[in-house]
Amino acid sequence: MKKLRIVILGRQGSGKGTQCLRLAELYGVIHISTGDMLRSAVESQSELGKKAKEIMDAGDLVSDEIINAIVSERIEKKDVSENGFVLDGYPRTASQAQALEGELLAKGLKLDLALNLEVPVEEVTQRMLDRSRADDTEEAIKRRLEIYENETTPLLKWFEDRNNLLVVDGLGPEDEVFSRLTDVIDGVIREN
Repeated sequence: MKKLRIVILGRQGSGKGTQCLRLAELYGVIHISTGDMLRSAVESQSELGKKAKEIMDAGDLVSDEIINAIVSERIEKKDVSENGFVLDGYPRTASQAQALEGELLAKGLKLDLALNLEVPVEEVTQRMLDRSRADDTEEAIKRRLEIYENETTPLLKWFEDRNNLLVVDGLGPEDEVFSRLTDVIDGVIREN
C-alpha cells in the first residue's frame, strides 16, 4: 500500500483528533499530533523541548521555528519514513506549510493531500462547551476560534493554490464523517 502523507485541518472541536487516530489505524500511517509532540519534547528535556517549555510556561505560542524543527525531527524517524503520516494540528500557518513542503521535497517526497474537516463555528463552540474543560470558557473558545480563522484562511488558500485541498463535511455521526474522509482519501489513492 502507498505510504500516505496527509494533513488534517479543522477548527478546534471539529473531531480532527478522533478522525486522525482512526485514519492512522486504517491506513497504517503514523498519527503525528503537534500537541503530543510538544509535550513529548518538553518531557525529554531536549534543547527544543526546553525552549518550547519556556515559551509555553510564559503563556505564548511556540514559534514557527521551534514547531517546524520539532515536526522535522519527528518525520525523520524511521516509523514515519516507513509508514507515512497523518498530521494533526500542523501546519497552522502558510509559512509552516512551506517549511513542511521544503522538508518533504528535500527527501524527494510530496504531501498527498490536505483535508479540511469543515464544521460550523456554532457547532464546534457547542461541542467545546459540552466537554466542560476548565479552559473551554465561551470567551476563551471565541478567542481561539478567531485566532484559528486568521491563521487558517491564508493556509487554506496556500493548499488550494497547489490543488492539494479537499473539504470534507464534518457534521454528523463519527462513523459517517469517517466514511466521507476515507472516500476522499481512497479517491486520491486511486488517482495516484
